[in-house]
Amino acid sequence: MLSHRAYFSAMDETPTIDARGLLCPLPVLKLRKRLKPVTSGARVALWADDPAAIVDVPHYCAESGHRLLSVSEAEGHQVYLIEKT
Repeated sequence: MLSHRAYFSAMDETPTIDARGLLCPLPVLKLRKRLKPVTSGARVALWADDPAAIVDVPHYCAESGHRLLSVSEAEGHQVYLIEKT
């Protein structure tokens, strides 16, 4: 079975931000920084284990207009897949 990092890399080379161990607002700040230079349609995966990320990441996507494509649980953290709009 592929890890989430290997799965995203093997399937479409989606960059992954590993924000495990970071507390609010750092996971969202790292996401924002990664999305800023990429073109519309680019996807980024975010790994986070901060309980606030469950609220913060969807809120950030809604406020910034980016698409939150999926949220899943894996090995003690959440995996968010975001598409820049």
